[in-house]
Amino acid sequence: MLKKDHVLSWINRCYEVLEENRQYLTKLDTAIGDADHGNNMHRGFKKVHIQFETLQDKDIGAILKSVAMTLISSVGGASGPLYGTFFLQMGTKAGSKEELSPKEVAQIWRAGLEGVKMRGKAEPGDKTMVDVLTPVVESLERDVEAGKSLVEAIDQAVEAAEKGVQDTIPLIARKGRASYLGERSKGHQDPGATSSKLILQALRDSLS
Repeated sequence: MLKKDHVLSWINRCYEVLEENRQYLTKLDTAIGDADHGNNMHRGFKKVHIQFETLQDKDIGAILKSVAMTLISSVGGASGPLYGTFFLQMGTKAGSKEELSPKEVAQIWRAGLEGVKMRGKAEPGDKTMVDVLTPVVESLERDVEAGKSLVEAIDQAVEAAEKGVQDTIPLIARKGRASYLGERSKGHQDPGATSSKLILQALRDSLS
């Protein structure tokens, strides 16, 4: 089960992981974007971290929705609306529960993915965060359906995320700032896909 305490730990770990990888994400974004993805993501989760005490007495849905609203209001560029939508849809799907079964965890990630696709009008192959979120969700759904534990399912999903990130390198960007580069976006790892992987890894860390 994914308990409320795990969710709180996850949100806290997201802040730490995005702080640790701030320069790395910015370096990736310097090649094909506005060179601000690392700073933007760090700023958003730092704001969440500052407000962390106010999340303690909320249910899972309310925690995720609070994170969403903070990201939307404090993260610049496309990342704020996209990650905001991701957490908002997750929170809406989670509802007022205090714990989620493995199947429900897969369902909230599916809701998050669909929200991002709708908001960003991106599909797999466009060289965006969708190229990581899609295989992650498919992996989670497959594994929980097969009866694997949540920890096993998340471990497999992290592997899917790592492959998804690598798979963005040869792609030509069709969405976002990187799409302006056309062919020149080939050979570069997508920053949004990378931060999505880091957020999933933070969830795995919070469960161990």
